Amino acid sequence: MTDGGPVLTDQQKQYLEGFLAGVKNRGAGAPASSGAAAQPSGPDAIHIAAQDRAVAAGGKLVPEELAKRAKHPFDMWDEISANVAAKRFPKGTDVFLHKFHGLFYVAPNQDSFMLRLRLVGGMINAYQLRGLADIAERHAGGYAHITTRANLQLREIGADRPIDVLTAIQELGLTSRGAGADNIRNLTGSPIAGIDPQELIDTRPLTRELHHHILNHRELYGLPRKFNIAFDGGGQVGVLEDTNDIGFAAVAVGAEEAVPPGTYFRMQLGGITGHGDFARDTGVLLTPEETVPAAAAVVRVYIAHGDRTDRRKARLKYLLDAWGLEKFMAEAEALLPFKWRRFPLESCRLRGPIAKHGHVGIHPQRQPGLSYVGVAVPVGYLPAAQMRGLADIAERYGSGTLRLTVWQNLIISDIPDASVGAVEQALQAIGLTSTPSHIRGALVACTGNTGCKFSLSNTKAHALALAEWLETRVALDQPLNIHLTGCPNSCAQHYVGDIGLLATKVDRGDDEVEGYHLFVGGGAGAERTLARELYHGVPFDAVPAKLEAMLRAYLAQRRDGESFHDFTNRHDVASLIGMVDAIALEAAA
Repeated sequence: MTDGGPVLTDQQKQYLEGFLAGVKNRGAGAPASSGAAAQPSGPDAIHIAAQDRAVAAGGKLVPEELAKRAKHPFDMWDEISANVAAKRFPKGTDVFLHKFHGLFYVAPNQDSFMLRLRLVGGMINAYQLRGLADIAERHAGGYAHITTRANLQLREIGADRPIDVLTAIQELGLTSRGAGADNIRNLTGSPIAGIDPQELIDTRPLTRELHHHILNHRELYGLPRKFNIAFDGGGQVGVLEDTNDIGFAAVAVGAEEAVPPGTYFRMQLGGITGHGDFARDTGVLLTPEETVPAAAAVVRVYIAHGDRTDRRKARLKYLLDAWGLEKFMAEAEALLPFKWRRFPLESCRLRGPIAKHGHVGIHPQRQPGLSYVGVAVPVGYLPAAQMRGLADIAERYGSGTLRLTVWQNLIISDIPDASVGAVEQALQAIGLTSTPSHIRGALVACTGNTGCKFSLSNTKAHALALAEWLETRVALDQPLNIHLTGCPNSCAQHYVGDIGLLATKVDRGDDEVEGYHLFVGGGAGAERTLARELYHGVPFDAVPAKLEAMLRAYLAQRRDGESFHDFTNRHDVASLIGMVDAIALEAAA
């Protein structure tokens, strides 16, 4: 094992010894002789050429790159079938390669697979959700998780079940192709696209077009590392597009400007808040029709020049840091049939305000007489019975469409206004609601250590315990976002929460207990701020009281109507700690 990475099989090692020797013998930039190896061709040529350049320059490919070179993940169907027949889980780098099919072997936390889907813009139909409930009960653990990319995961899939699951989801019109590993993950889009009274443009056709473009271009798989893309149409419910590798944000341009009036997208690049960066504005306006080719060009530059020798630096942000934005944009423009349209941000009419918890509750649609209902799903956990219940509600009262959000909840759209009360009653009958507290409205938690080997805590259980504690002790009158993440990979994006908790282990005598570093003041969009650490290494059993004191200090000392985000960013860390500690001492007295 190399730096905790996957182990190559003997066959892969033999193949790659010859490959690396050949690359070194050719030399960097040396002219090819008549006996030189043939130049790579086909959809994988761009990846092979990038790997060759890295080795010729003296670099050492990481095990994941060697594994992709030795065996293409999409040529593994027979091998997966043989493993199924033998009731055998993958080993070594095959664990990594299975992720190209959306299959994650999650040992040692669970001796099973997790399957991640690839939903287009978070949209799913009632019959598909009902079908997934059946699959979850027959072949998995009987439940699904909603993820922070508006996606679904099935867990506890046995070694003999992957083929059954893969074929069953395909028969539902769904796919998991490229849902994990070094690929473009599921595309996120405005969750109430097409029904939002405020939106500038419906993003659904664009997420759909790019989704199928990716599926049908094999060269867009096997990137240096994972890649996220989001479309924001300017509506009332955001999609955190500025935390993605590519974010397309809708803007309007008036008739008095130097470009034709209408709706455009500004392209943002390099967002990765777990590494301390939001996406940066490129200064470019794109028509809707230009977004897909622009995304493909950006991805191809990343494929060709992203770091394949250091997984810690193998994200788009680090290529932008090394090259600078202008060089990167010039390389991408060379791959396009059009020139970048440069336009100042200040001359654009930006999106309207975001409703912070607009993803829950009852809200009017742009279509007269219809509303959407945002359903709170506690930490994204959906047992099969609730999946069927939601599908039934969507079909009975709406159009049969359900929309997942990046806050691990979902929206049922197209409800006649006269039926919204009946929908809430039906939700309560299956153990859900559209009227959560301000504490639970955006309570986000990653998988946690019950199913992820990287997590240092049971984030989902802790999130629910926190909510129960705080709801009975603090009466909030404004929405609050609380994000719990189990490791620095930050799947739950703790840096953009009003309160962010990053799991850690805390020494307590001779033992280690689960705990958290506590962050405050994060936000995205109009509240775009990276949260600051307030407390380091707090045992979890002390976290609820600490957060209670923090919220009490906010309620006692805020200005009229001031949000928690604005309050915490108005004060420095030392002042905030002083306020919280004073409240805690008063409570202890």
